[in-house]
Amino acid sequence: MKTVREAVLIALNNMEFSEAYSNLTLDQTLDQGTFSQQDRAFATVLFYGVLERRLTLDACVKRYSKIPMRKLSGDILNILRMGLYQLVWMDSVPDSAAVNESVRLVYAVKKVSAKGFVNAVLRGFVRDGKQIPLPKEKIARYEVEYSCPAWLVRKWIDEYSEDTAVELLKASVSTPPLYLRVNPLKTTPEELADLLTRRRRGTEVVKEIDNCLSVQGIGSIRHLPEYKKGMFHVQDLASQTLCKLLDPKPGERVFDLCAAPGGKSFTLAQRMEGKGELLAFDLYENRVELIRQGAERLGLCCITAQQGDASVFRPELGLADKVLCDVVCSGLGIIRRKPEIKYKDPADMKALPDLQYRILDTGANYVRPGGMLMYSTCTLSREENEQVSKRFLQEHPAFVPCALPGYDSFEHTFFPMECGSDGFYLAMFQRKE
Repeated sequence: MKTVREAVLIALNNMEFSEAYSNLTLDQTLDQGTFSQQDRAFATVLFYGVLERRLTLDACVKRYSKIPMRKLSGDILNILRMGLYQLVWMDSVPDSAAVNESVRLVYAVKKVSAKGFVNAVLRGFVRDGKQIPLPKEKIARYEVEYSCPAWLVRKWIDEYSEDTAVELLKASVSTPPLYLRVNPLKTTPEELADLLTRRRRGTEVVKEIDNCLSVQGIGSIRHLPEYKKGMFHVQDLASQTLCKLLDPKPGERVFDLCAAPGGKSFTLAQRMEGKGELLAFDLYENRVELIRQGAERLGLCCITAQQGDASVFRPELGLADKVLCDVVCSGLGIIRRKPEIKYKDPADMKALPDLQYRILDTGANYVRPGGMLMYSTCTLSREENEQVSKRFLQEHPAFVPCALPGYDSFEHTFFPMECGSDGFYLAMFQRKE
């Protein structure tokens, strides 16, 4: 590849034909070229912007294209999406450059016959004042305005109210904050904040939770010397709060049944001051290795990472003081970080509540009398959240709901517009003595 826009086009095309994670797809594509930090930053904005606003961009294509979308090749459609995104949301790119560079991409994919078509669509959009065509019908308008599929718009309205749904839609296309979990075994929040600020990165100590930093403009995490030295790991505010509420003590035995890539295990181990035993499991061995590597980088010797199916009980493991079931879920709380999630077929999510319940049921078998069981997801879906917790309490009389310190219930939903965290749900239960 020759240009950064060609790299973005390749990454977008790859996303169309695979179920890969967006961050891995972009990183792997950019690593095949020699791009500056500025180029990589541009690529990140454009790549994620097109993914995030795909339904909005497609509405514009339909309005200005004389060719039905179903007849457009994938790369030409993505070229149009890229051009339109630059025209609307990238003020640093002049309109002429957005159009001309899009036409150049047509040459790069060897479809020269489409150059006039691409040029006409983009220039027609500019000529009309770059107005996004919003439908009159409410659900359809929300779908185009916030690039969110109608099924999800309806779901959030039905489950959380229209006002809450609109706030969630706004948050879903906003820039997510980045939080770091400071490793207290190696540094302090003030020391790490000072080190990062010296590189002209906006860093603030979060007062609401210990050992937490909010950062801006940090660039590539894995290349920072402080990261390599194990002074922090990346973890959202809601996940850090979960670890605070579960509150493992030094010397306790803790299980994290769905642990990879390991963020919650790391924070729990830090709260244990590295004393005790934390068993971290994942279904796939390659993801277990990620936990091992992270624990080694952070100097957390009390973590043992193992391959294991969280839905299958293994009595030989014995009992634990605290068990975390951070289960596989639809991910509807993190679509501003992974926008590809919202385009999945909702039918693929139907089986999740039963799987989540099985994992929670299995986790309950490991809890000692008087011990704690935490259930959590990174989704905003009552089927996967409150309904699973309700079913668990109905079918497990040995457990009682345990009030979360600082909250008025045993369960809590974190909404992005309320505290800046990802969308997240947690519930805590205690086994009777």
